[in-house]
Amino acid sequence: MLRNGLEPWHLLIVAIVVIVLFGSKKLPDTARSLGRSMRILKSEARALKEENGPGAAPGEHPRPATPADTP
Repeated sequence: MLRNGLEPWHLLIVAIVVIVLFGSKKLPDTARSLGRSMRILKSEARALKEENGPGAAPGEHPRPATPADTP
């Protein structure tokens, strides 16, 4: 069924449908808000990497201290 993947004319049809559904006036605002969201996501991911520190392994999170851990 999807042997050839997406052809260029598929993308053209999708673009036309999007323009018809949302209208040409809403598309710039939608693209702007999508770009803003991507920047926020990127900065949060960068902050999360810095929070773990350079020596921390990926996926390794510091374990919070529990009352049993304190002497």
